[in-house]
Amino acid sequence: MQNYYLLGSPIRHSLSPAMMNLSFSELGIDAEYGLMETDIDLLPSAVQKLKENGASGWNLTMPVKSAMCSLCDELSPSALIGQVVNTVVNRHGKLFGYTTDGAGFRRAACDAGFSVPCRKMVLLGTGGAASSILIESALSGSGEISVFCNRPSSRTKIEAVAKRLSDYSKTKIKTFFYSEPHALENEIRESSLLVNATNIGMAGRPEDSGTDCLIPDIRCLSAQPDVFDAIYNPRKTPLLNLAEKAGCRTANGLMMLLFQGAEAFRLWTGEEMPTPLVRKKIFPDS
Repeated sequence: MQNYYLLGSPIRHSLSPAMMNLSFSELGIDAEYGLMETDIDLLPSAVQKLKENGASGWNLTMPVKSAMCSLCDELSPSALIGQVVNTVVNRHGKLFGYTTDGAGFRRAACDAGFSVPCRKMVLLGTGGAASSILIESALSGSGEISVFCNRPSSRTKIEAVAKRLSDYSKTKIKTFFYSEPHALENEIRESSLLVNATNIGMAGRPEDSGTDCLIPDIRCLSAQPDVFDAIYNPRKTPLLNLAEKAGCRTANGLMMLLFQGAEAFRLWTGEEMPTPLVRKKIFPDS
């Protein structure tokens, strides 16, 4: 039997085991997908244990996506540019790292009827998912992407990604701070797609976290861009509620979760995930 896992913390809420195990069963693949709770400090020992036990591969989620890069023997171009890994394939003890979030986002956005690549995108966030979305959108030919950051270190990180991207894409990438007066409102008004790749609005965040929506008010959405929120719990975040009131087309992160998982499944097995079945069984109200 092949063994696959999800590493990160917290992960008990994850839908990945249900998606993967249903797909293995449907295609008659002798494999099982489980959970391994771990953080950045424990990641090296967890990876060593997986290698010793002959695990065929694993996914990674917050907070260990970036930390996995240095533990891989080889990185895909997107993983190398973004310095983030969410899927590992173990080939005879050699670890190959990939990022499938970007491909998952693109397929999910297209599934929602959004134009990707787009003329101009506003991207909220600088973490692993945000980097993957930025890279995929740039490589697929988006014209301009404005990225909003919350602190100088985040801006430095995303600008390093943009610099590496410049060798592969002509997309114009600009960075801003949320605190810059009117910057967010002005950039959104000029955009055709707004993407939230932060955890702002996610269920389970502390009540004193300060905000549940990065958009200050409905006036920011007066140009009615398409709005994609990578969060899938809750299904309708405060941002999506605001966007619907403004008349925007909206989509949450459920299909991004499905399609990034489908890409990982293909990397592991060489087979296409039965996404219509998974969608029907795991995401019946998507």
